[in-house]
Amino acid sequence: MDTLVTNSHSAGRGEAGRLVIGFYTSVSAGNLRATLIEYAQRFPQIVIGMVECSRTRLVTALRNGAIDLAIVTGEAPLLDNKFMPLWSERILITLPEGHRLAASETICWTDLRDETLLLSLRDPGPEIQDLLVTKFASPESRPKLLNHDVSRESINSLVGAGFGIGLTIEASLGSNFTGVTYREARDGTGPSRIGYSAHWRADNENPALENFLRLLGERYPSPAT
Repeated sequence: MDTLVTNSHSAGRGEAGRLVIGFYTSVSAGNLRATLIEYAQRFPQIVIGMVECSRTRLVTALRNGAIDLAIVTGEAPLLDNKFMPLWSERILITLPEGHRLAASETICWTDLRDETLLLSLRDPGPEIQDLLVTKFASPESRPKLLNHDVSRESINSLVGAGFGIGLTIEASLGSNFTGVTYREARDGTGPSRIGYSAHWRADNENPALENFLRLLGERYPSPAT
């Protein structure tokens, strides 16, 4: 009986139980990985479930209660869910080893003219499409865009095989792909970045979620308004 009471109190405080997080960024490096590690250290009795899928499927999973939290690009609300702006990450160009642009540490967007840019239809979301429209406003400066219904990892494999170049975020730097090198994308204002945000249902009363949101607020406080 004492054990049952203790476990019940732990669950009520969010120190035990289960938390399911949906995402489509990389966990090989970067802020999401670091946050998960710290959360697991603070709450070792919490079972963390991870769901990696497209933005559309994450929205559906959030609506159905299949996940507690979705971490996606952009800072616009997903439907009527609550949200919190988080971190931003640099956009990187993925190049085949030996590519002419690999000799430079940074690459200007205008340098991608006449290149074949491979994009995944699955992620990372409309923000990347908007970014490309902004960076390649002139038709003469645009690379050839090829969309593939494959994962980000498969895009990197195609880049390594010499089928074109790609885009990724700096959280992917923890992954190694044969024949692929990374370079920072810049323009006149500096590195290009993309923001991330956390989204959850207002009626979600999972105490484990409350503690995770508190940790996110500590690590990535919103600017004072």
